[in-house]
Amino acid sequence: MAVERTLAIVKPNAVARNLTGAVVRQIEEGGLRVLAMRMFRLTEVQARAFYDVHRARPFFDPLVQFMTSGPVVVLALEGEDAVRRWRELMGATDPAQAAPGTIRALYGENVQRNAVHGSDGPDTAGRELAFFFPGCDLP
Repeated sequence: MAVERTLAIVKPNAVARNLTGAVVRQIEEGGLRVLAMRMFRLTEVQARAFYDVHRARPFFDPLVQFMTSGPVVVLALEGEDAVRRWRELMGATDPAQAAPGTIRALYGENVQRNAVHGSDGPDTAGRELAFFFPGCDLP
């Protein structure tokens, strides 16, 4: 298996509930390494740009509102088969359908307020990492 990098976002609802440390602990216990981390509040322009792929979907505007409602924590992760492993740690998008013990099952409230985001593939991960860590030399 190849070593990959992927993006994780701890969403505003999880940050507000002081769950960032618990999420990072699960990431590290799941065998992934945190290469970089930053906390900030997304602007509307940033949120619209990041989620542009969903622009035509009915949940786009509510998603932008939610993601700009408070601070987020973005993380660059690395490990063998990192994209797949992070998605397994997160669980299904709908917390009600997520496997027990996954981050979304433990901390998600609903499909939108599901605590975390993860890249859905290696190409997406590259774009998303460049979006949040532009010009950053990741170790």
